[in-house]
Amino acid sequence: MKKSYSLIWCTLLVITLIATGCKEKVKPVSERIAKAWTAEIVKHGSAVVYTRGGSNNQTPAYSAFRLTLVNASGAKTVTLTEFDGSTFTGTWDLEGDTKLILSGLTPQPTGSGGTIEFTISSLEDSKVILTRLKASSKTGGTINEYTLSNP
Repeated sequence: MKKSYSLIWCTLLVITLIATGCKEKVKPVSERIAKAWTAEIVKHGSAVVYTRGGSNNQTPAYSAFRLTLVNASGAKTVTLTEFDGSTFTGTWDLEGDTKLILSGLTPQPTGSGGTIEFTISSLEDSKVILTRLKASSKTGGTINEYTLSNP
């Protein structure tokens, strides 16, 4: 009887070790977000102004929007191309896992002081949802939400 319990416990231990050892490690946000992102859906306030592939987009120029976050050898660089074609370069960082900060942007986006901050609402391998923390003067003072994808 004692051998049966020992065999059962050993079997359970082996199964547990196999199950926990097979779990995929989740990469940190700083690695998962460091990609080139393009606009999929953009909201100015609560109004959807762009949907990729949509035929009735209020701001079809968001098809040119691109946010490129690079994390190479500890140097975090960013290139942001806005819907109007303006391109800004600088650095990026994270505050916790939910706040993305673009700083030292040149030229400085109007009214930004060279810094734009976003809340990261969702992050998947090929999709991120960012909400700008301060209103954008380019879009009439709205708080914008960007659903971005990385094909």
